[in-house]
Amino acid sequence: MRKLLLAGMATILALPLTLSSQVQRAGEGQSTYNHGEFAAYGDYFRWAPSGHSAVNFLGLGGRAAFNVHPHVAMEGEISYDFERNFTTINNSGGTTTTVVTGVRPLTGLFGPKFQVGTSGPFRAFLTAKAGFMEFSTSNKGPSTGTFTGAFDQFGGNSTHFAAYPGGGIEAFAGPFGLRLEAGDQIYVSNGMHNNLRVAVGPTIRF
Repeated sequence: MRKLLLAGMATILALPLTLSSQVQRAGEGQSTYNHGEFAAYGDYFRWAPSGHSAVNFLGLGGRAAFNVHPHVAMEGEISYDFERNFTTINNSGGTTTTVVTGVRPLTGLFGPKFQVGTSGPFRAFLTAKAGFMEFSTSNKGPSTGTFTGAFDQFGGNSTHFAAYPGGGIEAFAGPFGLRLEAGDQIYVSNGMHNNLRVAVGPTIRF
């Protein structure tokens, strides 16, 4: 079952590659840097389960998008949150501490991105994606292969259906840019759970 689910996700995330030929055929009507994007990002995920204190997770992610229309791209992404942030604010100021966490959300999403300002230095966009969210566990450091180890737990009781509506802005200087977005990362486990997610990082358009 796990191998079948992994194969299915790989097929979904690879779907934009099959659309690139359509983008090339439509290229005469598109401006430079309006075929797609590759990006990396820092991920902030505020897990706020009902009846429990919120947990601030931090991690990294990557995404790829291929345009099927000047204003519509199909985008896939994956993120892995391996740190937890503790922030305390009092009358004398505040303190913040980040530690490696044993519970590590792994998220994979795919869906359309609707964008405006396609040929200029600024873009605004909305996105609606679906996929999975897994609460993997590990006592190893993030640099010792725990990302790949998280897939060993994929498909079990800790893996849930996820949806993500969000939006943001991008600013470019030629092909290089910076993207900021925020949205509601929803997962289903004995009901629907809403959680804030913010991502920011460099992007390359082509």
